[in-house]
Amino acid sequence: MPVAVVANPKGGVGKTTLATNLAGYFASQDHTVMLGDTDRQQSSREWLALRPETAKSIHTWEISADHIAKPPKGTTHVVLDTPAGLHGWRLTDLVKLSDHVIVPLQPSMFDILATQTFLRKLADEKAVRHGEVKLGVVGMRVDMRTRAAEQLQRFVQGLGMPILGYLRDTQNYVQLAAHGLTLWDVAPSRVAKDVEQWSGILDWLGETPPQAAVADTSAAA
Repeated sequence: MPVAVVANPKGGVGKTTLATNLAGYFASQDHTVMLGDTDRQQSSREWLALRPETAKSIHTWEISADHIAKPPKGTTHVVLDTPAGLHGWRLTDLVKLSDHVIVPLQPSMFDILATQTFLRKLADEKAVRHGEVKLGVVGMRVDMRTRAAEQLQRFVQGLGMPILGYLRDTQNYVQLAAHGLTLWDVAPSRVAKDVEQWSGILDWLGETPPQAAVADTSAAA
């Protein structure tokens, strides 16, 4: 059962956007996916409450920042959304639970500076050093034409970590989230450019990047 953890100690970098859309992808492939929320704000859980019954099922279970119980039997894929300020033993425990740790990072010098120590600590975790857990970075709200995007790329490459992809700044994520939906729940023509940007992330996770789910839902209208 693969476990993907989405983590960054800084708030507002797109952790929940990344986590919910990753869970949505697994659901679109007919996996039994659990979306766990260790953040006190419970953004992912609130998003799930908005999800229409016509959409592919994504479930959750009772967890907390201090104790992450095993997901229910029958679960095939787990995605964990994490809180800002994650560090210390909580970080170590989450890494031990995971197969993949994805760090969303915006192309802002303030975000880069706030995240660099966290990334170094992650890279020094025993499970990461031994290759038991894979670590990668996703650029969030990125305009590849900007100098800030170049700075982000140089920073991550300087740490010797893979950049899995760059997700553009678009209202698609915002509008879909308002209905409990993801890229994988709507017509391909509506989100083709965004789905394409996920190919590197999904390939790194060992998945075959698909087209967006063909079926649209009434809630997305």
